[in-house]
Amino acid sequence: MLTKALEDYIEYIYNSIKENKELKAIDIANNFNISRASVSEALIRLGDMDLIIYEGRKGIKITEKGEDEAKKIIKKHKILSSFFCEILGFESNIASDNACKIEHVIDEKIIEKLEKFIEFSIKHNINLSFKEYINND
Repeated sequence: MLTKALEDYIEYIYNSIKENKELKAIDIANNFNISRASVSEALIRLGDMDLIIYEGRKGIKITEKGEDEAKKIIKKHKILSSFFCEILGFESNIASDNACKIEHVIDEKIIEKLEKFIEFSIKHNINLSFKEYINND
């Protein structure tokens, strides 16, 4: 099972590689403002889980399994952020910050139901009346 930190790393690795950036442990350490030793330890763990290939100074590559895991995390974030923005009417920065915190602990079944709820409410324009209702405190 991935910890919050490991999920953050795999998501960062995936996004960086997707942007065709050559990635090294020092880049991750700098991005998250943590020690290179901590990152190296985490990369070894991700490698042991077959999510990445960590070749020390040669850099980091993501495996297919790692890509799948990163995509799941990103999807959770998007669904949560969409729910907070589109349904509840929060600003995107507040929605994104909270989605980032929740994406690590929320159950897949809840995410699936939230996604269906968002699709249904947008399709039937329920989100507009609901936002008005909850914002009339």
